[in-house]
Amino acid sequence: MASPSAWPPPPDPAPPRPESAPARTRGRRTAVVVLSVLLAGSLGVGAYLWLTTTRWQEHSASWEDEARGYAGRVATLEAELRATDAELVAAREQLATATARITDLANEKAQLGDENVASQQYLDYQRRVSEAAGVVTSALGACVDGQTQLIGYLEDRDSYDAADVDRFAADVETLCRQASKADDQLQQELRRELDQ
Repeated sequence: MASPSAWPPPPDPAPPRPESAPARTRGRRTAVVVLSVLLAGSLGVGAYLWLTTTRWQEHSASWEDEARGYAGRVATLEAELRATDAELVAAREQLATATARITDLANEKAQLGDENVASQQYLDYQRRVSEAAGVVTSALGACVDGQTQLIGYLEDRDSYDAADVDRFAADVETLCRQASKADDQLQQELRRELDQ
């Protein structure tokens, strides 16, 4: 058996080959292309985010304006409702006063003339006034109820169709105008009797 020193020495490892110039240039170009694509993608995403943010801000501003408009309308309706409530209270007080006055007038007329004729006039007058007062009370009650319901719709406007809410608001306004006319007719009837 031969000694280890007799074996041939292992060959020297080959020195590393220097990278060729075209390979280095190709690597740089690839890096530049990748970085350019990344930069373009970043710019695209940035532009998209900027546009989205701008549109969202505009959309938010329009919603805020609309909400302010609805809040103003609700405040106006609440003021109208308070005024209508006050009119209803006043109409009821006037009805009580008119009823008391009618009773006094009927008593005076009964004492002055034919008791049956005066009583019949009193009953006719009281019937007309009572009917008119009933119409006024009913109409004012419907007006108040309608305004209360409309305020509820306006406070939750997103749950209802805008055209339906506007149509309902017009109906409530018509009810309130009718109540006002009925009140005017009652006042005329009361003045006519007081003037006699």
